[in-house]
Amino acid sequence: MKGLLMQCRMEIIKILRNPYYVFWSLLMPIVFYVIFTRIFNNAFDNDQEWQAHYLMSMTTFSVMGSAIMTLGIRLVEERTQGWSLFMRITPISTSAYFFAKMVGQTVIHILSIIVIFTAGGFINRVTLSPLEWLLSGLWILLASAPFLALGVLFGTMKRVDTVSGVSNLVYLLLALSGGMWMPLEIMPTIVQKIAQWLPSYNFGNGAWQIVRGNGPDVSNVLVLIGYLIIFMVLSSYIRRKQEAAV
Repeated sequence: MKGLLMQCRMEIIKILRNPYYVFWSLLMPIVFYVIFTRIFNNAFDNDQEWQAHYLMSMTTFSVMGSAIMTLGIRLVEERTQGWSLFMRITPISTSAYFFAKMVGQTVIHILSIIVIFTAGGFINRVTLSPLEWLLSGLWILLASAPFLALGVLFGTMKRVDTVSGVSNLVYLLLALSGGMWMPLEIMPTIVQKIAQWLPSYNFGNGAWQIVRGNGPDVSNVLVLIGYLIIFMVLSSYIRRKQEAAV
């Protein structure tokens, strides 16, 4: 247990020292939030509703990016540097190694949620009930599971530059087409139809519904569970083949 706790602590420290995390998961969402709520917000009648909506957009954007890019890139880096192979000869099992990564990533997601929620409160005085703050934070934390699984899937790639490029591209495409940068209603009809089946839209929509006094749609939950299963099965299959080839 002591070894597992130490591994979890190391994972958290490594993420906080990662410039990808600091830039994409903390700095960029706050910058976007300021731009789209303090500068380009004239087209929206209800400022408070828009500011709360976009705060959820940027928080989901942050957590999604941390899960996809930070985790995936670190897995490839550790494998190419021989760290994951070294871990096999330590008392810590492979399952404990991945568990520590999930715990570390979850703690980082909690930090991202707190930082961006706090920024929203200071920048625009976003006012939600304590229950809405709590439920939206819990939703973002729990519903990020498919993106953690996607990060693990990207972590099966062989080269750091490949996973970095692919994860960045997928991340930005999911954010744009999922309505995280701008409301889905102003996008082309074809994009709106495709978005209904994307994990990013269903992730964000759950939080958007909560700040409107509703709850996540059943379809949001089902779509995210479906992606979680697909990504887990694919990453497990690829990893088994890679281990068999060693």
